[in-house]
Amino acid sequence: MLTDCPILLDDEHLLVIGKPEGLLSVPGKGPEKLDSLYWRLQQMWPGIRVVHRLDRDTSGLLVFARNLPTQQHLNRQFADRTVSKSYIALVYGHPAEMKGEVNLPIRYDPDHPPTHIVDFEHGKPSQTLWTVLERKPGHTRVLLEPVTGRSHQLRVHMQALGHPIVGDQLYATDFDLSTASRLCLHAETLEFTHPVSGERLRLTLPAPF
Repeated sequence: MLTDCPILLDDEHLLVIGKPEGLLSVPGKGPEKLDSLYWRLQQMWPGIRVVHRLDRDTSGLLVFARNLPTQQHLNRQFADRTVSKSYIALVYGHPAEMKGEVNLPIRYDPDHPPTHIVDFEHGKPSQTLWTVLERKPGHTRVLLEPVTGRSHQLRVHMQALGHPIVGDQLYATDFDLSTASRLCLHAETLEFTHPVSGERLRLTLPAPF
């Protein structure tokens, strides 16, 4: 049930685990969308609690709480932006600069679900830092550091930059998607303070692409 989900940390308070690409973080609407990482974990650790999520097609690290006080503590860390996350992505093309940031407000687009769009009037403030790691033929490997945590933020911001993420069926429709086997976006590092010990933890799960 968890053969593709490496566990990086497991104690009586929390669990840090790697979610594979193609698996929901939490159940969706309808019985056909029950299978998810959260549902699978519930079978093994009853009472486990959700703290944050990744898109179905994004792989990488997630932290789950084993009890309510831990969940509340971690939720505060996310709300206060003291949790650090970094992602690895492959994007189409080659950004002109070696690093930069995107500050564009985002909102859900009800006319084209499940996409989100940049909207300067109604969107929520959103900020992403990006750094070029390697330039390859036709695409670039980048480090993405979201300052805010909006839904689809990294995908929308890379599209707005003119370099959508390789394999993105929602936001890279102007590019050849036939050569990509998956969305090339992976939550590689997660850093937070342990709610009980107070230790600052940094977990890393290398990208599979």
